[in-house]
Amino acid sequence: MRLNELRDNPGARKARKRVGRGIGSGTGKTAGKGQKGQKSRSGVSLLGFEGGQMPLYRRLPKRGFKNHFRKEFLVVNLGGLQKAIDAGKLDSKKTVDEDALRAAGLVSKTRDGIRLLAKGELKAKLTIEVDGASKTAIGAVEKTGGKVVLRAPAAPASEEKADAQA
Repeated sequence: MRLNELRDNPGARKARKRVGRGIGSGTGKTAGKGQKGQKSRSGVSLLGFEGGQMPLYRRLPKRGFKNHFRKEFLVVNLGGLQKAIDAGKLDSKKTVDEDALRAAGLVSKTRDGIRLLAKGELKAKLTIEVDGASKTAIGAVEKTGGKVVLRAPAAPASEEKADAQA
């Protein structure tokens, strides 16, 4: 077989449908959309429309609650910290904060803060500065001789204005 003999499998590439290119093309005039009516127009979405019958998404009962103001924390586990220390990405003598975790590749984009969880085992003595931590994680860090520093949550904008005016 030579390079000039290379071919795609039959039917692997299909030409796009060129609509509205004259009556003889088979998809001319109305461009394959039939005649008139809402669905023949562009920009129409009838998803969930059931011809006037009450749509399914309105017939079914609604359950639960989604809090749009919830805080989304990034999770860092003790095992991940130990792996980073063993790999030389984290220095156990310095304070482990958000910048150090980002440099080590343990977190990428911070959302509402970082939360420390106790999955895995920590052997190194560390001082960790995070926004939240489980009791088990704090206990495990203190057992190795380290400590967990919890940062104070940022005050909402309305409280800051009140303090400035007083």
